[in-house]
Amino acid sequence: MKEKRFNCERARTVSIVDTMAKLGHFPVRETEKEAWFLSPFRSETQASFKVSKTLNRWYDHGEGLGGNIIDLVCRLKSYGVRETLTWLQGQTGSFSFHQPPTVVREKKISVNDIRPISHMALIDYLQKRQIPLTLAYGYIKQVHFGIGEKSFFALGLQNKIGGWELRNCFQKYCASPKAITIIENNNPSLTVVEGMFDFLSLLVIQPKWFAESDVLILNSLAFATKVNSILEKYSDLNLALDNDSAGDRATQYLIGLYPIAEDRRNCYAGFKDINEKLMHHGQE
Repeated sequence: MKEKRFNCERARTVSIVDTMAKLGHFPVRETEKEAWFLSPFRSETQASFKVSKTLNRWYDHGEGLGGNIIDLVCRLKSYGVRETLTWLQGQTGSFSFHQPPTVVREKKISVNDIRPISHMALIDYLQKRQIPLTLAYGYIKQVHFGIGEKSFFALGLQNKIGGWELRNCFQKYCASPKAITIIENNNPSLTVVEGMFDFLSLLVIQPKWFAESDVLILNSLAFATKVNSILEKYSDLNLALDNDSAGDRATQYLIGLYPIAEDRRNCYAGFKDINEKLMHHGQE
């Protein structure tokens, strides 16, 4: 059977709450059925932007306007509908979907084999990203997986509940369940990064941080609002998120909750993330 294309009907099932987090907007308060945000459309001090989790719809009380996920992304990113569908389709690996009975799910990724990194394509990919194989070897695996009848392989970072973040030179995948990854060394400090290559680059650029700090890999900015029980255990927090608007908002959100947290992005100022700096300067 031919796989259904990513159309408006399917796009409307993408979680608005996860989309807001991906774009750097986090709820001020949240219940099982709804989430309230500071409006992404203007500056305000009291949250007037409501998302219904049950309906997967948003409503801005300040403007008296609302809609679905397509309306939201069109406005936030100044896209047309076609551009919005393309963007949402490209992001679905890190989003969850609203779950009415008629949801069309993507074909499930099945992990077939996990082994030490040995394929030259993956070794070349690590070299391109300036990550030494000997360093990656202790944390990353070579994961062979299937999507439908097709077979693939990628670098894999396992999360805390058994899912895998998968990366190769062509695509990003996630083998469910999606969750954070935490590297624990029984340190009083914690460093928070966004993804697999941020973590690996941190080991190259700031090995002292890793020696003196546990590391939390969010694997998606959507988890920034769901890690309080972990962050509160540490006496020092280092935030090393991306140098973009989403990273700015997530950093300020976490500093607002934990004043002890420090924005450490100055060590890769001028670059989008840690790996971009590493690729630019090499393993100096």
